[in-house]
Amino acid sequence: MRIADIVRLIVLAAIWGASFLFIRMAVPALGAAWLTELRAGIAAAAMLAYARAIGFDFKVRRNLHAYLVIGAFSTALPWSMFAYAGHYINASYLSILNASTPWFGAICGALWLGEPLTARMSLGLALGVAGVALMVGFGPIEVTPEVILSAALCFGGAACYALAGTYMKKRASGIAPFAVSAGSLFTASLMLLPFLPGLPAPEVFTWKVTVAVLGISLLGGAAAFPLYFRLMSDVGPTKTLTVTFLIPLFGVLWGVVFLDEELRMAIVVGCALVLGGTALVVRPARTGQRPQAFLN
Repeated sequence: MRIADIVRLIVLAAIWGASFLFIRMAVPALGAAWLTELRAGIAAAAMLAYARAIGFDFKVRRNLHAYLVIGAFSTALPWSMFAYAGHYINASYLSILNASTPWFGAICGALWLGEPLTARMSLGLALGVAGVALMVGFGPIEVTPEVILSAALCFGGAACYALAGTYMKKRASGIAPFAVSAGSLFTASLMLLPFLPGLPAPEVFTWKVTVAVLGISLLGGAAAFPLYFRLMSDVGPTKTLTVTFLIPLFGVLWGVVFLDEELRMAIVVGCALVLGGTALVVRPARTGQRPQAFLN
């Protein structure tokens, strides 16, 4: 990888690691549904404004089905799940659980792309599960039904990312990356609208909540998605997927520095197990590569 690609990879990990910090800052005031709608809607508006300025053609009629599927599984569903989990799980936990995405990518690849689930990958899955169990059982958060549900939702969100990546590889590989990014964000924002009526209105936007919303939408969405697809184009999916290893490191760092989250040895060891297990899962075989997966 070139120096410029390495810098992009680190910047992307830092941005997406901060997304979990922004969730924790904003979700208590806005709720999961409103935060997810604002996150997708503002990012989509920014990307569509840019597309209009440069005269970009999204070929909506041809690609609408792909935008809907990818919008649901890469944005609307997983972002809602992680936002809800942000009520009960701190930023460090959220970022580490997000690192399970390649586990599900490996399973989806075995089921729908004909890619074998090897013994090495199975060991990686087992290590990852052990790491999560260690963090949940011995971390600083009290284990309650809400925490268990939140962890399950994080796994569900990671599975959605993997499904979106598998669909893209099978059905949407010919669509321009920028079109996939903006189109999926826009359709996701429309999908979320029907769930907003009847929900409590967001509380007053303090400066912290405003910074969090703008940060997670403009940085974590509008800026990060094109950066991610630029890496996909330049260095390929396998090398780009190494961002998975870096996101939890930044997620834990931002949580400790800005939210005063407690850093216990159980989190350190559990994070190491999750990352080590993920490394075994995503390490390409000599005859092929692991499928790509979207990240939060």
